[in-house]
Amino acid sequence: MKHEAFHYPALENVREESKKLNAFLPMQEDVSCLFEALPLAGKEAANRIAFQPMEGTDGTADGAPGEWTIRRYHRFAEAGPGMIWFEAVATLPQARASAHQLWLTERNVDQFQKLLDEIREICLRKNGYRPLIVMQATHSGRYSKPHGYPEPLIAYACPPLEDTPLPAERIVSDDDLKQFEDAYARTAALCERAGFDGMDVKCCHRYLACELLSAFTRPGPYGGTYENRTRFLKNCYRAAKSAVKGPGFFLSSRLNVYDGFAYPNGFGVRTDGSLTPDLTEPIRLIRELKQEFDIPLINVTMGNPYKNPHVNRPYDHGTYVPEEHPLEGVGRMMRGVSEIQRAVPELPVLGSAFSYLRQYAGNLAAGMVSGGYCAMAGFGRMAFAHPDFIHELRGTGAINEKKICVTCGGCAQLLRKGTPAGCVVRDREVYKL
Repeated sequence: MKHEAFHYPALENVREESKKLNAFLPMQEDVSCLFEALPLAGKEAANRIAFQPMEGTDGTADGAPGEWTIRRYHRFAEAGPGMIWFEAVATLPQARASAHQLWLTERNVDQFQKLLDEIREICLRKNGYRPLIVMQATHSGRYSKPHGYPEPLIAYACPPLEDTPLPAERIVSDDDLKQFEDAYARTAALCERAGFDGMDVKCCHRYLACELLSAFTRPGPYGGTYENRTRFLKNCYRAAKSAVKGPGFFLSSRLNVYDGFAYPNGFGVRTDGSLTPDLTEPIRLIRELKQEFDIPLINVTMGNPYKNPHVNRPYDHGTYVPEEHPLEGVGRMMRGVSEIQRAVPELPVLGSAFSYLRQYAGNLAAGMVSGGYCAMAGFGRMAFAHPDFIHELRGTGAINEKKICVTCGGCAQLLRKGTPAGCVVRDREVYKL
C-alpha cells in the first residue's frame, strides 16, 4: 500500500488500518503491564520502558559528556524509564562517528561516573527508584567521521551502501579487526569502572560489527561462513568479558536481526534475492550469545538509518518516499521482535520502533509486553521529543498528543550534520535545523 502520513484520530482507526494491511500491531488500552518490574542480571528494571541509545553529537573534543549531553540525561532521569540504554560511545578515536561523539578513556572516566551518579540520584528523587544504565560501545566502521568528515572503515564493498565504490584500502584487514577486538576489553573495564550496569557490544544499523554479519563476500577468517561472519562480534564479547571484574556487570547487544538489503549484502534475509526476512541466523546467534556470555536480554532492531531508515524508524517525512505504508514497517519490526522472543523465551527481548504510533505508542508497547511478544519496549525519538510521556502513561494511561514525536526526521538531520541532535519541534529553544 502507498505511503501516507499518520492521520488516526482514535486507537480503533489504527487497529482497522493495521488489519487492512495485515500489519502485526497488538494494541491494548490497559497499559499497567508497562509498570511491572523486570528482573535482569541479579538487578531489576523498575518498569518495562527503556530509552534507546540516541546520539546527541554533543560530547567534548576529548570524548567526555558535554553540557547538552548532561542536560539530555538529566531529562531522561526525571522521566523515569526502567532502563536507559546510553548512547553510542566509541572504543577507539578512529571509531568515532563524529568529532563530538562520546569516547570513554582513562582521562574522562570520572566525568562519566559523575553523570551516572547524577542520573541515578535524579531518578531516585523524582521517581523513587534508580534506572539500569547500559552503555553502547561502538566501532562506527563505514560511518566513522572522527575529524568531522567521512573516513570509512568497511568490512567489504557493499554496492547498496555505496553511490560510488570506496577505495580498496578502506576495507579493514584481519589484523585491524583483531586490534579493534582488543579495544573492547579496555572499554569494558572503563565502562564497569564508570558505574554502568552493563555494556552493549553494538551490532546494529550497519556499523562495523553489524556489517561483518553480512560479509558473505569477504575472504578469510571474518567472512563467508556463519562462523566467520560472527567471529568479530563474539571475539569482542570475549575481550570485554575478560576485562570486567564484578559479578553484577553484564554484556548485551543492540542487534540487527534484519538489514533490509538483499543477499549477499544483508543479514537476516533470504538467499533468493528478495527482501523477505529470514531470522534463522539471528536466532542462532542470539542463542549462542546467551549460552556463552549469559546475556540477560537482547535489544532487537533492524535496517540502516542512513540508507533505508523506513525499516527501523517509519516516518511521515524523509529524504525519500518508501514503497510501503509506515504501519507495515512497524508491523515488520513487531513481528521480528516477537519471533525472536518466541524462539528464545528464556531471554527478555527489548523491542524497538514504537515511537511512530505517537499517542498510541504506549498501547502498542503494552500489547507487545502483555502478549509475551517482548519483555520491554524501547523508545528513541519519543525520548528526545517528550521524555515525560512515562509519567502520563502511569497517571492517565495515555500520552498527550500535543507533545509527541511527529517523526519528522529533524533529529536525524542534525545527527548527519554532526551538530548537537535533539527534537527540533518540542525542544526548539535548544535544537534548530
